[in-house]
Amino acid sequence: MRNPAWVAEQITAESLVGGRSDRKNSTFLEDTSVPEKFRAKLKDYFRSGYDRGHMAPAADAKFDQEAMNQTFYLTNVCPQVGEGFNRDYWAHFEDFCRRLTSKYKSVRVITGPLYLPKLSDDGKWRVTYEVIGSPPNIAVPTHFYKIIAGESSQGHAPNSSVAIAAFVLPNAPIDNKTPLAEFAVPVEVIEKASGLDFLSLVPNEKRRSLCREVDCSILVREFPKRPPKSTASK
Repeated sequence: MRNPAWVAEQITAESLVGGRSDRKNSTFLEDTSVPEKFRAKLKDYFRSGYDRGHMAPAADAKFDQEAMNQTFYLTNVCPQVGEGFNRDYWAHFEDFCRRLTSKYKSVRVITGPLYLPKLSDDGKWRVTYEVIGSPPNIAVPTHFYKIIAGESSQGHAPNSSVAIAAFVLPNAPIDNKTPLAEFAVPVEVIEKASGLDFLSLVPNEKRRSLCREVDCSILVREFPKRPPKSTASK
C-alpha cells in the first residue's frame, strides 16, 4: 500500500520549543531505505487531489532542522484529503496533542492509516479505497488513527500509570464544530482494524482515561494559509 503502518513519536514541552528549524528549509523526499519497487514516489502525488499528510507532524520537530527534515520522508506520509481535513480538523487535532504537554511530562503519540470496510447496498461489507499514481501505486486510507499516552513522570516508575486515549477519524472533511470525543474508540478497536498490537507493556490496571483528565476537544486556530495545491502538506 506504500504507506506507513504506524509512526510513533514522543513530545515534551521542552522538545516543542522552537530552535533554528524552519519547514521552509525542508522538502518532501522518497525514502531510499525502502526498495524502489515498494517505495512511495513523489510523482504519485502529482495532481492526485490529495495532500501529502504527515503522520508525525513537522511542527513536533521544531527543536532541530534535521529532525524536521526527516518528517518529510514519504515513509512518514499518507494521502489525506486537504480542505476540511489535513489543513483543518486534523491540524487542530495535532495541536491538541501538543497542548497535552502542558499537563503531562511526556506525551507519546502513535499515528497511522486504516482501511475500513463499508456496508454496501447489497448488505455486504467491503473495503474500497482509491489508489493514486500512474501507474497506481499508493493506497488512499479510508481513516486515520491516533493513540495517545500521557505520562506524568519520565521513565518507568513502579507505581506510575498512563493516561490513554485513542481516536479514529475518517479521511474526509470534518466540521470543526464536531467534538473530538465523537471519534474516541477503545485501543482494541484500532488493534483489530490494523492487525497491530499497541501498548502491550502497559497492563490494564496501569491505564487511566485521558479524556477524563482533560477536555478532549480541539481548539480551532487560524493556521497560515498555503497555496491550494493538491500536493500541499500540513
